[in-house]
Amino acid sequence: MAIVMAALPLAPRAQQPRAFPAFELDEATISGLQDAMSAGRYTSRRLVDLYSERIRAIDRAGPTLRAVIDVNPDAGAIADRLDSERRAGHVRGPLHGIPVLIKDNIDTADAMTTTAGSLALEGSIAGRDAFVVTRLRDAGAVILGKTNLSEWANFRSSKSTSGWSGRGGQVKSPYVLDRNPCGSSSGSGAAAAANLATIAVGTETDGSIVCPSGASALVGIKPTVGLISRAGIIPISHTQDTAGPMTRTVADAAILLGALAGVDPRDRATRAGKTTDYTASLRADGLKGARIGVARKKYFGYSPSADRLIEDALAEMTRQGAVIVDPADIATAGGLDGCEFEVLLYEFKADLDAYLSTLAPGAKVHSLADLIAFNTREADREMPFFGQETLLAAQKKGPLTSPAYQKALVTCRMRSRVRGIDAVLSRLRLDAIVAPTGSPAWTTDLLNGDHFLGASSTPAAVAGYPSITVPAGFTHGLPVGISFIGPAWSEARLIQYAYAYEQATHHRKPPQFLPTAPLGGSDGPSAPGRGR
Repeated sequence: MAIVMAALPLAPRAQQPRAFPAFELDEATISGLQDAMSAGRYTSRRLVDLYSERIRAIDRAGPTLRAVIDVNPDAGAIADRLDSERRAGHVRGPLHGIPVLIKDNIDTADAMTTTAGSLALEGSIAGRDAFVVTRLRDAGAVILGKTNLSEWANFRSSKSTSGWSGRGGQVKSPYVLDRNPCGSSSGSGAAAAANLATIAVGTETDGSIVCPSGASALVGIKPTVGLISRAGIIPISHTQDTAGPMTRTVADAAILLGALAGVDPRDRATRAGKTTDYTASLRADGLKGARIGVARKKYFGYSPSADRLIEDALAEMTRQGAVIVDPADIATAGGLDGCEFEVLLYEFKADLDAYLSTLAPGAKVHSLADLIAFNTREADREMPFFGQETLLAAQKKGPLTSPAYQKALVTCRMRSRVRGIDAVLSRLRLDAIVAPTGSPAWTTDLLNGDHFLGASSTPAAVAGYPSITVPAGFTHGLPVGISFIGPAWSEARLIQYAYAYEQATHHRKPPQFLPTAPLGGSDGPSAPGRGR
C-alpha cells in the first residue's frame, strides 16, 4: 500500500504529504508475513533488511522520526539462523522470523545498550536479557532494535516534553510531524505506526502504552500487572509497571501478548498470572450481548473532536449488538492523582536504586542520587529544555516502610479498585468500560512542555487492571483511540470486544507524514476516513 492514499482528497499545498516511495511491507501483519515466508516469497533476513532500509530512509533521514534509538547489529545473523530452522522444518510459532522493536528501557544482553534514553546510562550493557526478551527470542522473534522514549519513562520532570530523551532527541508523530507522539513509549508507537517493524513492545506505568498507541492509530494493550514479567525492565513502580504490545491490528496484539506473558521467578507478581491463547478471542461478533459502560465524568468534554468520534464508536457498538450503559462513571476518577504520585515517588526511588545497583562497576551511575548528580554536571546536554524536579522529589522520600507510603498505597488501591472500577462494573453488571483514550495529539513544544488535555488511563493503571486502545477515527489528520477497560485478568474478553469493534470499523490508516495538521473544515481536507 502506498503511503500517499490516492483515494483521499488532497490537502492544501502547504499541507501536502511528503512524497516517499511505497514500502512493500506497509501494514504487514504477523500472519501475512508467516504465509509469505512459508511460501518462500520472503525470508526473515529479507524482512530485516527491508525494515532496516525503512529505518534509514524515514527515521534517520526524510522526516527524521527519531523513533529508533538503536539498531541491533546482530539482527541479520539472527534472522539467518531462524531461516535455517525454517528450511529444516522447524517453525517455533507465529513470531518465528518476525522483526520486533522494543523500548529502550528493556534489558538485552547483546551489542545494544539499555539506557531509558539517558546519557547517564550511555554504553551500559545489561548482564542478562529481560524476561520479555527471553520470551521473544524463544518464540523466534528477531529483536530488530530499540525505540526512543520519554527519558526515564517520563518520570523526570512535570514540565517535560513527551518523546524527548538526551540520547535520542525528540520523537515525531508520523501522522503530523509537528505533533507530539505522546509518551513514554513514543518511539514504539511512532515506529509501529510508520511500519519500521512488524510489531513493537512498550511499557506503561500510567498511559505510556495506550496514549502513544491512541496517538498513532495503533492497538495498545496495557495488561494486568503480573501477566508480563518486569524483570530486566528499568522501573518506575512495582505496583503499576508493565510491558505490553503496540501493534497495527488486534490480531497481532493478541499474538504478541501471548508470547510476552508467563510466570517468571524473578517477578513475584507473575505467580498470579493467567495466560491463555488470546487469538481464541478474535471473534467478529464479539460485541454481541456485551454490556459496555461509558465513563463520561472526567473523560469527556476536554476534546470535542475526540468526543464526536467516541459517540460514533458507541453507535457502532450498538449496531454490533452491544448493550451500552450510559453513563457508567467511575466515582473515584477525580481522586487518584494525589495518592498515585505519592506512591510513584516512593517506589521509583526504591525500585530504581535496586536496578541501578546491579549495573556493572564501570557504569556512570549506581543510584538515584548518582543520576541526579550526573544530570546536574551534564545539564547542558541533559536538561536543555526541562529539569529533574521529579527525581529530586523522589530522592527526598523515605523507605517503603514509611507510613505516608503505606497510607497512599492503601488509598490508591481502595479508590481505583473497590470503590472505583470494581464498584461500577458490579453495580451496573458491566463486562467492560469505554472512554476516549485521549485527545488528538498536541503540538510539540520543547520550551513549554506538554499541552496535555486529558486521558482515561489512570484508573486501570493505578488498579493494575487491563486496558486496550483501538483506533476510533481521525480528526484533522490526527488519530484518536477508544479504550476498553476491565477487571483484573480480563484481557481475553477485552481483546474480543476490541477485535469486533476493529473489524466493524477498520479505522486504522498508515501515516502520511504531514508537516503540520490540516485545519480547514470540520475534520481537515486530508484527514483519513472515519468510516469503514
